Amino acid sequence: MSKNLEHQFSMLVREVRKEFVGNGPKEISTRFVGNWAISEMKGNLTNVEKFMISSEQGKQMVHEARTKMVKQIYKKAEVVNKFEALMGAKVLRMFSDINIDEDIAMTVFVFEQSIESKGK
Repeated sequence: MSKNLEHQFSMLVREVRKEFVGNGPKEISTRFVGNWAISEMKGNLTNVEKFMISSEQGKQMVHEARTKMVKQIYKKAEVVNKFEALMGAKVLRMFSDINIDEDIAMTVFVFEQSIESKGK
């Protein structure tokens, strides 16, 4: 059951990224630890972004745009409500970053209560 809920969470992350960024990650995995949902995403960059990161300035621009954009997405009430409905718990905060060179992003959702046992 836990893997199923983690999978549903991953699919929701992909759906949100696709809706607001234009494409979702190629691979995504989510793990629940205490009151955290940790999503690791590989294959996030668009073809234009891949072209841009050939310069140091381009890397900085893509990194800044990606991190700021994602943080703005998760401030939207309609997005937060989807995650809270799925998990049955309130989202307190979210942390996100991307490693441009490896094309790996991590997002950590912090819930008001433990979610680890929800799927067990």
